[in-house]
Amino acid sequence: MSDTQGPPQGSSRGPRNAHSHMWLMGVAGVLAGAGMMIFLPQLKIASTSILLFAGFHVLGAIVLIASAWSAGVRGWVQRLIRPAAKDGYDFGWGPGWMNGLAIAALVAATAAIVIELQWPALWPLGFIAVALAIVLMTGNQIMQGFQRPDHVVLPMVDLIRGEAPLVLDAGCGAGRTTIALSRVLGAARVVAVDRFDAGYIDGGGRELLRHNLERAGLSGRVDVQSADLTALPFAEGRFDAAVSTHVYDHLGAGKQKGLEEAFRVLRPGGRFLMAVWTPGLTMFAVANVFSLLLTSKAGWRRMARAAGFQVIDEGAFNGAWFVLLEKPAAVSGATAA
Repeated sequence: MSDTQGPPQGSSRGPRNAHSHMWLMGVAGVLAGAGMMIFLPQLKIASTSILLFAGFHVLGAIVLIASAWSAGVRGWVQRLIRPAAKDGYDFGWGPGWMNGLAIAALVAATAAIVIELQWPALWPLGFIAVALAIVLMTGNQIMQGFQRPDHVVLPMVDLIRGEAPLVLDAGCGAGRTTIALSRVLGAARVVAVDRFDAGYIDGGGRELLRHNLERAGLSGRVDVQSADLTALPFAEGRFDAAVSTHVYDHLGAGKQKGLEEAFRVLRPGGRFLMAVWTPGLTMFAVANVFSLLLTSKAGWRRMARAAGFQVIDEGAFNGAWFVLLEKPAAVSGATAA
């Protein structure tokens, strides 16, 4: 496994990490937990019930400690005491991303109880709080599903052509897609590319990727390089195929440029399998109203065609949307509009 250190010279850093706001969510959770411990026990309903008085303190402490641990304390402890590598795969998704929605659901459920008991006339707000708690807990279960060993990583599509193709894993992270791809590619080689700066993966993913590839026995078949997806350091037509899961939807204003770069490095006739989150019920459970800001399927199709791709296949898996794109076998001049 080769590993190019640092971003390639001449490439831009690209869009700011889409999840760099995690510390804000942690601070909000700490404040909510502190408020539950300080304000709620002073309410009239708590003064007449030792169960509620103690319960508000306990719930507030759970929210405060869990939020502080997820937002920063865990990272600080890991820097002081380097944890031993896990025997199995470790994709580095921290507790903030795997359990953060459950913490928010606990806050919403507590709010519903307080409204119902302290201000029963405001029952519509209590009903909304209950509904929000249910949606948040559903979203948390969806996030937890990503950690299950039986979680499907790639859809079954006609992606690979040839006996020994060279495949690009664009935005490999800690290697879950890389491993799934390598297991079914026979004599193929994979080039795994990432900036390794994702805030939702412990340490950005570089060391975790190395560990996971060794665990899978794939170190000799995967080349790892640090690169920006909007400025790939590869020659035109270098790859026979490309794949990317849950990455291009994080590129912000760089989505179009990222698709154009994927098109450029594919050989004519090469195919690109891309999976992204789009607006829908699954993403509403995870991100609520923020899911409405995601690019729609129609928007992705327009950008892909503007980059020069043809849409070959599309569908849904694990609540996400996938599309199989192809670079036309005869490409002349600039990319198609």
